[in-house]
Amino acid sequence: MPLNQAAIQIRDLLLEYIQQEVARYGSTTAIKPGHHVRFQWPPHPISAEYRVHGDDFKDEDTFTLEGETFTAQFAETPYGIFGRIEHVWNEARGKTRSETLEILKRDLWPWLYRQTQIAQLLGLPHRFQGNIAELEPIALLKLLYAPDRDIAHESSLAIEAHASTRVFGESLIAILQDQTHPYRRSAQWVALDLFEDIPSFCPGPDQQELAIQSIRELIWNAQDDYARTIYKAAVVLGGHISTDSAAQALLDCFHAPHRIGRRAAYHASFHLAEWMPELRDSIAQKLHTAAQEDPEPILRTYAKAMAKDVEEGNEDHPNDPIFPEETKA
Repeated sequence: MPLNQAAIQIRDLLLEYIQQEVARYGSTTAIKPGHHVRFQWPPHPISAEYRVHGDDFKDEDTFTLEGETFTAQFAETPYGIFGRIEHVWNEARGKTRSETLEILKRDLWPWLYRQTQIAQLLGLPHRFQGNIAELEPIALLKLLYAPDRDIAHESSLAIEAHASTRVFGESLIAILQDQTHPYRRSAQWVALDLFEDIPSFCPGPDQQELAIQSIRELIWNAQDDYARTIYKAAVVLGGHISTDSAAQALLDCFHAPHRIGRRAAYHASFHLAEWMPELRDSIAQKLHTAAQEDPEPILRTYAKAMAKDVEEGNEDHPNDPIFPEETKA
């Protein structure tokens, strides 16, 4: 089938998946995701520090965790009891065998949780033990909605590596347009990150324009900036795409109905002035107008400071203001 038809089919599968997930969550309220914390595996091989070798692990025992049976091997040394689960590259050291086993279990849990979460996202009956980079496009897109943002990050790397297939653009646009999945903000952040190189995913002008307008609507309709997605959206328009259409979309958002969108637009206008200096005077004037007319006092002050930096061609700009509700846990 032609690549554009494949892209549409994948997008439609993603939209079906989003509907199913919304039904499962029972809510369309956006969830504030945690920070991106890189998952690192395997843990540090503590046996290497004490020169404990493979043939020193003479004893073994089995244990059950999350319904699965694992085999642990043990080595008794003058430095304590070393344990390992060889096929998952997990090691531990304790004073007793039982203590070592408990440490092995504790350290194994994040690995199991990650694989179980991936399996749940993909609808698999057992925990995922494969390579994310080898998944099909629709599976990679589903993982962008993972509550664990490092899963989404790893999936995005695989999507980026396969950008030349031209099958992801339609789905990334659909993610930007999504207003229902509770974890949409982290997925949208990834889509925006990939759209920093928009020609790789949207090679045609019509598709690029649709992406630009989808980013504009994301900013325009935003009432939260979870995962700093709206900040990212504005910066992509002003600091990465930086075309006439993207510039107009960004400047339109000076009039977004919610202060979240306006703040993001004011910020990104600084970068737009850097990349499109022919607009510098116009941007500064619009910021001066915002400094007089924005209904939010803190944003009037921000726009005034930003206008000054744009006019003077400064290399830095004022820090974004933080709204009271954003300081709450």
